[in-house]
Amino acid sequence: MAAATTEEAEAAAALAALLGPAAAAAARAGAAEAALALSGSAAGRRLLAGQPSLLTALLALAAGPGAGPALAARRCLLNVSAEPAARGALLPALPALLPLVPAGPVCGLLANLSREPGAARAVLRALGPRWDALLRALAQPRPPPELGPLLCNLSQVPEGRRRLLDRSRCAVQRLLPFTQYRDSVEHRRGIVGALRNCCFEHEHHEWLLSEAVDILPFLLLPLAGPEDLPEHDMERLPPDLQYLPQDKQREEEPDIRRMLLEAVMLLTATGPGRRRVRDMGTYVVLRELHGWEQHPGVRAACERLLQVLIGDEPPPGMENLLEVNIPEEVEQQLQRLDREEEEQQWWEQEQDREQEPEPQGSSHEGPSR
Repeated sequence: MAAATTEEAEAAAALAALLGPAAAAAARAGAAEAALALSGSAAGRRLLAGQPSLLTALLALAAGPGAGPALAARRCLLNVSAEPAARGALLPALPALLPLVPAGPVCGLLANLSREPGAARAVLRALGPRWDALLRALAQPRPPPELGPLLCNLSQVPEGRRRLLDRSRCAVQRLLPFTQYRDSVEHRRGIVGALRNCCFEHEHHEWLLSEAVDILPFLLLPLAGPEDLPEHDMERLPPDLQYLPQDKQREEEPDIRRMLLEAVMLLTATGPGRRRVRDMGTYVVLRELHGWEQHPGVRAACERLLQVLIGDEPPPGMENLLEVNIPEEVEQQLQRLDREEEEQQWWEQEQDREQEPEPQGSSHEGPSR
């Protein structure tokens, strides 16, 4: 990031002074709104990220009580936290903001700060007992949409997955209804990503597929359509997937459909998991999805999963697909393809943003893989 000019530095110092407790209430409110407006552009976010004194003043204001200027400061910091250059300064400030959890802008800020595994661990440590506040927020009539991306990012590390898979808290069960949540694509995407991440823990697969959790119908229902199936196919499906109404629609977001398929694929990593997934009529849902699907990447994911379901069992010693050693060159190629897909999605989102008015409210990057 280019260094700020002398004029920019002086302007930032003046704005920081107006945000401080010594300034009049009207001046603080105006300065907070000005900072929020500035954070609505990429150039403005980069400028704010490079001014430690201004970030400190915004953090102090954001941690305070009330709506007005404090809320504007939180939304400004949420926007600024999308800039990697700001995250190093914001991470140490977590203790001041955590009492505000699970407020939406704070969840969004934490989601941005936890995009990298090391930072996700730092956020988890800082949350401590406030983790339960995140789980309680899932019971709200309209949970903060930023909560889904936060849970997704925290579940990218084993520590986060262990918390969601804590059977004493029934945490993962609280996520399941949101695979069909219509009020927020952002929240739904994050929750599906968190469920997908939990499925990496193969030692929990038997429990996840059991009646105690019954995760599979929740993963398959968004992929199911209104097709009128033959009776013998219908009987193979779980009750929740039988006789769906004619207006039943599949998940409209391709990346969410892909993550749902990836979650089911992970559940087939072990022999018992594969048998359970087969026995619940998954093939029927995927067969109809494959005939409907137009997105090349999602269609390919569907084909890979179908191949696992109809293919031969792996040879002895390779029954657990998550424990099979992948050659280093293949793993590097898969990681490269993942990065290229993420970069393409980011570029498409940036193109969309350029065609829209600059945002003035909260916005943040999407959840990590």
